[in-house]
Amino acid sequence: MRNVLNFFRRLYINHQFFFILMGMMLVFICAFIFPFLFNAARYLFFGLLFLLLLDIIILFTTKNAVEATRSMPEKLSNGDENPISIKIKNFYTFPIRVKIVDEIPFQFQIRNFNIEKKIDASSEKELVYYLRPVERGEYSFGNLNIFVSSPLGIISRKFTFDKDRMVPTYPSYIQLRKYDLMAFSNNLFQYGVKKIRRIGHSMEFEQIREYTQGDDIRTLNWKATAKKNALMINQFQDEKSQSVYMIIDKGRVMKMPFNGLSLLDYAINATLVLSNVILKKHDKAGMLTFSKKVENRVIAEKRSSQMEKILESLYNVKTDFFESDYSRLYGDIRKNINHRSLILLYTNFESLDGLHRQLPYLKAIAKNHLLVVIFFNNTELNELIQSKAGNIRQVYDKAIAEKFAFEKRLIVNELRKYGIHSVLTQPENLTLDTINKYLEIKARGIL
Repeated sequence: MRNVLNFFRRLYINHQFFFILMGMMLVFICAFIFPFLFNAARYLFFGLLFLLLLDIIILFTTKNAVEATRSMPEKLSNGDENPISIKIKNFYTFPIRVKIVDEIPFQFQIRNFNIEKKIDASSEKELVYYLRPVERGEYSFGNLNIFVSSPLGIISRKFTFDKDRMVPTYPSYIQLRKYDLMAFSNNLFQYGVKKIRRIGHSMEFEQIREYTQGDDIRTLNWKATAKKNALMINQFQDEKSQSVYMIIDKGRVMKMPFNGLSLLDYAINATLVLSNVILKKHDKAGMLTFSKKVENRVIAEKRSSQMEKILESLYNVKTDFFESDYSRLYGDIRKNINHRSLILLYTNFESLDGLHRQLPYLKAIAKNHLLVVIFFNNTELNELIQSKAGNIRQVYDKAIAEKFAFEKRLIVNELRKYGIHSVLTQPENLTLDTINKYLEIKARGIL
């Protein structure tokens, strides 16, 4: 009895069968008008039943006719396209058509996932599709369902593989590889990194080397140039072991989504990449988050296990997007960060009034540390500003959008007035712009 139930659970009748059946019904209807068609319709009906039985025998007589495996990363990268590979082996002696229905996690809200392919006899095929998660956490994959049809195409046989697999989604580790060599390349401008003039040389002398495009011509060594008959420069070593803390505001101002990803997750991804750059520049990387209270603290160090600590802390960042308490943040920094450090604060201000409420605490932090406030341009407003107004209401909307965009620039000027550095960036450019700012500060030796 169980075998019979399993057989019917794996048997699916294709659309082609019903299309043929509908055609036969029309022939039967026409047979009432033209009686000579009745015998033809009857033979067609028995022929269809014969094909149905033959297709069942062809597909179900081979026990392990198809094998399929789903391959994916050990962890997904948040905000990036992650490849999911499906490998299918066909052990039938004839070509088959397969319909792949993968039960992907509910977080993606994809209810019509379907891939159809043809696989030759006794061969193997690999298919790849991509998923872009926009939330950190656990993603559970269900069954990998393969529906196999023979060349007759009357029925399909269902195969099930890879039942119930959980994959965690971490902050964007894919970007680590993308920006890994940025801090050491002599051609940083290829990545959009601007060239920085050094204000002075408080660094130690390291070596004399050949001049390359972008080097400061004030460091030319004329004696070595005369000997080598080529431009030679003095290379200085940047100061090392400086403490850099990345502080992420996880309050309600960071809930705003852009391209499916919240500002909080953009900041988390940028923190992970920047931590890697900081450690490779031989500085100490640390981080913490805050809203109602300060959490997820990682003390600034440059140990080999530091990246793993930061990655796990970023993965565990959770918030209900409460109102952020800057007074608590200031008290925590004053108590726990004793040495002068570079503090990169990821937050967002939509108006000057919002800045002025927190400005006393920012000024207090900037007295003992080099503070960089990183906040975001509203790209949705930019699209509204650039669009052409067609009626009075759109004119008002455009004027209000321009006012908000202007206030963002006023915030930059207000922070500069009190000696606080700032980065105003678009969410998608956050990682690159924060790396630029860190390298600029290192190049100028102002920490």
